[in-house]
Amino acid sequence: MNVVLIGMPGCGKSTVGVLLAKRLGSRFEDTDLLLQQQAGKRLQQMLDEEGREAVLALEERVMLGLDGENTVIATGGSAVYSRAGMVHLKENGRAIYLRLPLERVAERLGDYSARGVVDGDRLTLKELYERRTPLYEQWADAAVDADRPMEEVVEAVLAATHMK
Repeated sequence: MNVVLIGMPGCGKSTVGVLLAKRLGSRFEDTDLLLQQQAGKRLQQMLDEEGREAVLALEERVMLGLDGENTVIATGGSAVYSRAGMVHLKENGRAIYLRLPLERVAERLGDYSARGVVDGDRLTLKELYERRTPLYEQWADAAVDADRPMEEVVEAVLAATHMK
């Protein structure tokens, strides 16, 4: 079984993912890094040059290309926009929503204008949060409070996936 981490940018998906993979002796994949490798450019550069739809299309292809067992997958914050991608990832995994209050997301992100956040140029952080939260909740098999030390988040994910 795979563990698929979903949530807002800055909620800790990549950090928790690495720690969780070490703990489980699993592979770790970060869809944002895979997307950048395939595109040959940073997310923000791709957004600036090719636009939202191109980034979302490539993100979906990256998600659909992930196969395997015993992998922890940290998705991009916009992964939940792709129905096909999420269905594919959940076929062999449990989606865990790393839930973080808006105020903490804002603190962790600071100025996110160069971070490569899909819709970050069109929406305020609050609007982005309000748009994505129902999607995270829809796709999640479980939600974990991410507003605590990362080791505690890892323990909570393990408990939520019954891998503890």
